[in-house]
Amino acid sequence: MSEEEEEQNPNEDDNSREWEVVDEGDSSTTNTDPTAKGNESKKSVPGIIYLGYIPPLMRPSHVRHLLSAHGEVGRIFLQPRDKPIPKKKKKKQSGGNARNFTEGWVEFRDKRIAKLVAASLNGTPIGTRKRSHFHDDLWTMKYLHRFKWIHLSEQLAYEKTVRQQRMRVEISQAKRETNFYLQNLEKSASIAKVQEIKKRKGQPWEEKTWNFKQRQTEEEIQLQKNRKSDKGEVKRLKKAKLKAEEIQRKSQSNISLLSKIFNAGSAEA
Repeated sequence: MSEEEEEQNPNEDDNSREWEVVDEGDSSTTNTDPTAKGNESKKSVPGIIYLGYIPPLMRPSHVRHLLSAHGEVGRIFLQPRDKPIPKKKKKKQSGGNARNFTEGWVEFRDKRIAKLVAASLNGTPIGTRKRSHFHDDLWTMKYLHRFKWIHLSEQLAYEKTVRQQRMRVEISQAKRETNFYLQNLEKSASIAKVQEIKKRKGQPWEEKTWNFKQRQTEEEIQLQKNRKSDKGEVKRLKKAKLKAEEIQRKSQSNISLLSKIFNAGSAEA
């Protein structure tokens, strides 16, 4: 059975993602093993391992070479690291277009093998030889339970649409800012021409001044509310005091009236 390796990405361009897909092989090849019929009836379910850390200079071919020793590897996807925009263009050097990756997903043909590989290799050195570039790096992998490759494709498609929408919004905002700047530049140029013409004619030039009222802060609004509440409280206290004085006057008048009546009755007796 022959295997063919190639790098492609069905969801994004070659500059932003890097895929490595392995074909299933030639279907015309026959199996001479008599016990293969029973094994063919039981189809192996693929399993996916998540790689949380990808060392620098590691490529999908390296991942395939290292993990193929433990089982049959299917598809591999490595997430490339976002490159910062350079300030100045530099001359291309040999190996200058090498890309680094942040995380990855590896599909094994059999999920049982994927579980064993994740359990046995997690936390172990990637490179077995001292001269290897990855000798000081450790595997950081985890088996993804009930995770399928289609879930990864959907996630990548969703991230692509979100990134495109964000890019459109940023482009439209940049266009608006550019148009606003150009309009103000034209206005300033026309105002400068008018000012120069008036200076030549000896006419006075009055610059427009804009008087804007500053919006109140939260503290000022709260103080204003407290003052209003204090004024209302003072008014209520004044009303209550006046009412109490009026009641006191009425009670005094009633007392004086009763005293007059009782004093007049005692004098007649």
